Amino acid sequence: MEAQTKQDEEHNFAEFRRRVRSAEVLSSSTEQLLRGLHFTGRVCVIVQNGRVLKSGYEEGYFRQMALDVSARLQ
Repeated sequence: MEAQTKQDEEHNFAEFRRRVRSAEVLSSSTEQLLRGLHFTGRVCVIVQNGRVLKSGYEEGYFRQMALDVSARLQ
């Protein structure tokens, strides 16, 4: 029984590493939302002991949008 638990943990960690490497950390609904917004910034998530401690984003999307607006006004 203990060997099965260890194998499950190893499998889960390998799956986690695969998702991080292939940028599949965000849920698909959030990813679709960001695509729809044409978001070009960064999303950061800090996890400790399996819990999300902090999340945030850098506003690349808004800076790009401000540049687009100012270019149209000229």
